[in-house]
Amino acid sequence: MEAKQDHNKIIKADQEDIAELQSRIKLFKSGKEDEERFKLYRLTRGVYGQRQLGVQMFRIKIPYGRLSSDQLRAIADLSDKYASCNLHLTTRQDIQLHYVRLEDSPEIWKGLSANGLTGREACGNTVRNLTCSPTAGIDPDEPFDVTPYAHAMAYHFLRHPVCQEMGRKIKPCFSSSEKDTAFTFFHDFGFIPRVKQIDGKEVRGFKVLVGGGLGAVAIPAECAYDFLPEDEIIPFTEAALRVFDRYGEREKRQKARLKFLVKKLGIEAFLNLVNQERNALPYKKVAIDKLAVKENTPVDLDDIPISPPLQDKNYQLWLKSNVIAQKQKTFHGVYIKVQLGDIKSDQARQLAGIIKKFSSDDIRITIDQNLLIRFVHAAYLPNLYQSLKEIGFADAGYDSTADVTACPGTDTCNLAVTNSTGLAVKIEEYIRENYPELLHPNEIKVKISGCMNACGQHMIAAIGFHGSSIKKDDLVVPAMQIVLGGGAISPGDYRMADKIIKIPTRRVLLAIDIILNDFWQHGKQHSNFQHYYQHRQKKYFYTLLKPLASIEDLTESELMDWGQDHQYKQAIGVGECAGVILDVVGTIIKDAEEKLKLADKYYAENSFPESRYHAYNAHVVAAKALLLSEDIKCNTQIGILEDFEKHFVGSDRFKDWKSFPEKVLQISHISPDKNNTIEYLNQAHRFFNDVLAFRSTSVQTGRDSKEIIHSYYKA
Repeated sequence: MEAKQDHNKIIKADQEDIAELQSRIKLFKSGKEDEERFKLYRLTRGVYGQRQLGVQMFRIKIPYGRLSSDQLRAIADLSDKYASCNLHLTTRQDIQLHYVRLEDSPEIWKGLSANGLTGREACGNTVRNLTCSPTAGIDPDEPFDVTPYAHAMAYHFLRHPVCQEMGRKIKPCFSSSEKDTAFTFFHDFGFIPRVKQIDGKEVRGFKVLVGGGLGAVAIPAECAYDFLPEDEIIPFTEAALRVFDRYGEREKRQKARLKFLVKKLGIEAFLNLVNQERNALPYKKVAIDKLAVKENTPVDLDDIPISPPLQDKNYQLWLKSNVIAQKQKTFHGVYIKVQLGDIKSDQARQLAGIIKKFSSDDIRITIDQNLLIRFVHAAYLPNLYQSLKEIGFADAGYDSTADVTACPGTDTCNLAVTNSTGLAVKIEEYIRENYPELLHPNEIKVKISGCMNACGQHMIAAIGFHGSSIKKDDLVVPAMQIVLGGGAISPGDYRMADKIIKIPTRRVLLAIDIILNDFWQHGKQHSNFQHYYQHRQKKYFYTLLKPLASIEDLTESELMDWGQDHQYKQAIGVGECAGVILDVVGTIIKDAEEKLKLADKYYAENSFPESRYHAYNAHVVAAKALLLSEDIKCNTQIGILEDFEKHFVGSDRFKDWKSFPEKVLQISHISPDKNNTIEYLNQAHRFFNDVLAFRSTSVQTGRDSKEIIHSYYKA
């Protein structure tokens, strides 16, 4: 039965977003809006192009992966009506709907908003979904529950001006304890809770890591603070985002992440800039409302008849691998293993009912594409298991070698080189049949990405793979790059995996056999696989696996990718994470005008910090338009300000704008009160009018039609 959507519950901000999305879709469809400009816009609204022409993926932003059963049911209904009747759980604790018509995306958003969800900033150059340890609040090892802090940060930056058009995406996360189950070390911002005694009082705070990331160049995050008081984490993050927005690379996509800026500047210089920027914030501290996220009441033991204990072997394995004790006595958390992160919509509705019946109404999507439900009474575990078994969700082996993480690969992604999902299914089947001892939670994690971009997190896997290819004469053979030794080895000891060797993808099961058998024979004296790998090192495993890389005697099946019955053909599309596009100078000037309108709007609403930041962007974008008209590269915002001073501020060109960078960068050191804001806003209007006047002269010489290749509309 379809859940009723009460559109009266849609908040004003979502109403405005939905109306704007509908309007922009009409403009795009009628040819009145440039495709690349529209792409930049729609991505920040969760609408992402699929590999298949004419359909989109709609990504739902779900902060720290928390859902209610009613929300899960509502998403299932939307998938039935507008998508493929499937819910795909991601490694960023989101849910994706596939095969969505562009025209239907506003309707999906209406249904989401009516249930307290959104697509805003789920994709694009924004602060992406904030992830968190799914056990936050129930973790016996946590010093305190980080959920309210994750909640506060996620909603502080939603629709924040600094987050709308950054050089690239930002990924933050919170771990519940020093065990770092959220993997802070590969995030742009990572927070680990700590408690400290200050003046005889217990003070909450966080270890703060910055500048981590996976992808083609994996870089572990660096420690910014061993202890930052809880009320300073949001000011620190906002100041750091402003620094990234201003100094981060914007033209060269491969260098446009926070990790490269931190590496380029050095952690000390980066933090100096952040501290300077904190002076310009309208607040020095932000108190966290610890009651903002209410823990739902667990079911009463009197409500349901209790089943007798089960003696079933699979049930006993499920108890060991999928059930954990909470810090709240007598209660348990239960992991639901979801192969490939895919839940059919009818199963999702059934699952929602089971969750509401046997646990608190608090579902957490995990970063390994599974689900965690909480506050299950020990007495109800047999009932829960039987109910999950009836709908196909009682598989044991959570957090085991047979719990493979995989991105969608060539199923739907433009960038994918090979099929991740078909291989993941084969590996899980192979482990279950040949290595049943690895169905218990262990450190040998297997993760697969369809390309080097690491959406499947292969660089933090003990055994990881990313899609590639090997050329043999006129043939292209589907291949996997093997990486080994990644993950959190121990608290504070983080390793990115090493690239070992590339082999035809059909030989991956043989490679797994060789690696595991070698570990059984020679690694027993080591505490885990990662330590054994560190002992043996890369060259040893390269030699061990080298015979599998030979392509002299390929079989017919090895010319096919997993899940295919025909010879492999490489087809890599254009990814929508960024890209070089064609545009005209006049369009960019129009963008600057739109930012000024936003600045005026926020000023009228007495939102002075927001007004100032949009006015700042209006300065930068207008200056950038004229620089590009002169074929001057625009890599960073700080470079734009300096180059505008150099090339345009002179006796006859913008003679009233001497010290242009200093004028614009007032935003960094003058408080955003009403008087300062109106002065800064008026300055932005004066500058924009001068740009228009200068451009008008250029138009008369025929330069308005000049086309420029650049990266302005990176998505």
